[in-house]
Amino acid sequence: MRFILIDKVVSLEAGKQIKAVKNVSLSEEYLADHFPTFPVLPGVLLLEGLIESASWLVRRTENFAHSMILLEQARNVKYKSFLAPGSQIEYTVKARTIEENVSSFSGFGMSEGERIVEARFALRHFNLADGNSAMAAVDAGVIESLKKRWELLR
Repeated sequence: MRFILIDKVVSLEAGKQIKAVKNVSLSEEYLADHFPTFPVLPGVLLLEGLIESASWLVRRTENFAHSMILLEQARNVKYKSFLAPGSQIEYTVKARTIEENVSSFSGFGMSEGERIVEARFALRHFNLADGNSAMAAVDAGVIESLKKRWELLR
């Protein structure tokens, strides 16, 4: 299964902040198994929405310099409510630092005026070719694919 947890980027200020939205649909596969009689977006996917938003902020700030952006650390993660199908969540992520290989953020997700999730976290970004120069073509392919997805998100 592949999850894309951002449907649209509402605003982006390079190096500073991003706002993005996710609409939760009952047809999303994981809802069939995640509390079938009380379907809600799993907490780990709420956090992943923040991470995915921050990843787009890094990509745009660094002009897609890295093919890989991964969670390095998550702290102070707080889940405050459930998000059911038919709901929309707006993620707001603010950059604390964006450096060459690591960045830190704080962010939250709101739905209908209520905070659903909040966290502080760090991302690590790199290219596969950093460890193996033979992977440069893979990096280029991944980056090209991400640029195409970006066009759909904005």
